[in-house]
Amino acid sequence: MTSGLTFAVQPFLAPGIAWALVVIFSVLWIALGVSWGRRGSGDADDYMLAGRNIGLALSTATLMASWVTGNTTLLAPEFGYRNGLWGMFSYALAGLGLVLFAPLALRIKTLMPKGRTSGDFIRLRYGRAAWWVFMVITAIYTLGFLMTQAMGAGILLEALSGFDYRLGMVLVIGVSTIYTLYGGMRAVVGTDFIQSLLIMGLLVLVALLALQQFPVSELHRALAAEHPERLNLLLPAGLLIAWNSALFSMGEVFHNNIWWSRVFSSRASVVFTSFVLGGLAWMTVPLVTGSIGLVALAQSVELPQVNMLFPVVASQLLGAGGAALVFVVVFASLTSTLDSLLASTADLVAEDVVFKLLNPNLSDAQLRQATRMVVLGLGLLTLLLSWPRLDSLASVLFFTGALVASTIWPVAYGLYWPSANRWAAIAAMVSGSAVGLGAYFLIAPYCAALLSAAVSAVVMAVGTQLQPERFNWLTLKEG
Repeated sequence: MTSGLTFAVQPFLAPGIAWALVVIFSVLWIALGVSWGRRGSGDADDYMLAGRNIGLALSTATLMASWVTGNTTLLAPEFGYRNGLWGMFSYALAGLGLVLFAPLALRIKTLMPKGRTSGDFIRLRYGRAAWWVFMVITAIYTLGFLMTQAMGAGILLEALSGFDYRLGMVLVIGVSTIYTLYGGMRAVVGTDFIQSLLIMGLLVLVALLALQQFPVSELHRALAAEHPERLNLLLPAGLLIAWNSALFSMGEVFHNNIWWSRVFSSRASVVFTSFVLGGLAWMTVPLVTGSIGLVALAQSVELPQVNMLFPVVASQLLGAGGAALVFVVVFASLTSTLDSLLASTADLVAEDVVFKLLNPNLSDAQLRQATRMVVLGLGLLTLLLSWPRLDSLASVLFFTGALVASTIWPVAYGLYWPSANRWAAIAAMVSGSAVGLGAYFLIAPYCAALLSAAVSAVVMAVGTQLQPERFNWLTLKEG
């Protein structure tokens, strides 16, 4: 089939329009963040966890928006373009992480009504040694995640508007850091709600226009003629990628304080439902953006950098006016993830390191101030680490997946089995990470999380069976 699309060298938005949109939405997010931040009581719990009173609509929206990352708009199309149907479906399976965490979230809310972080759980459940291992894994993952979001910001804004890569990165990180710094979790949840509506609205529009211009039957004929292997749902590499994506997402969600902070911030009556709805809503996003990769593949689009595929193709589908909408949604998806990552990581560092480890005598006001300083420090550190540009974001994610997948079973066992052994938890995380990293370098990046989770499961099960412990659940309430 003759190509119907070509890569546009020139940006889709004139610099004046791009700058106007950046200024408008930057001012909007910052103003809303500051305003929502002033509505609370001002104590540490209010700043870190929005008063522990988020309802169903806000809880679902913030979960979905936080999971719609720069990677969702960059990597899902890349997966579809490189791996066909399984590439698209496998990325969508990452939504299972939120869905499968729903019963655990309810369990966490019951066991730890006064908890603040995932680190609180690991420390109280398994002890300080396990906490150190967990925090090292979390630190590596968090820095990798922050880097992919920052680099995604630079790449996407460059493709759409012609902004210099580093300028786009500074703008998105700067805006996210400012309103998170002033508004805390209330600002994050409030802006996430608006951002989720913007993201879903545009994606529905993209899907409708794509189906109008490139009907499914036409796409299937083109792919069957030129890339039949991309339609093979039994493709071994595709199956491995699918399992890897599902387990990687479970590792991300089960261990990451973004999702634990949402548990502690939400009302007990909505925790389970919001995680299920948030995960299912999120799955539609990579299916739509991934299908753009199939369109580009069927149309034989040549791209100098494949992770620019979505902004280029989507802007062409929507026309000149639609490019502005794509720009807004890209800006919203990036800020909605960065704000959550900054806020939850700052909570983890301030609570677990500054307060519980270094200075247990901090007052409530001092803890709040320490959290704000960590937000600022993380924003600056992210800029520093992301300044050099990487060509592939997938490599960073697969690397961190080898680590976080090892935490799935220690967390699950620790929440449900009082016999779960602390030394087994440490061995599971260490051995799972080691095997996962070995698989990443020696076999293939997309099987790292799968092998890490498998080894961690065996070690956790065997260690607990050989030397069961007797844990008192009241210990978690006392923390």
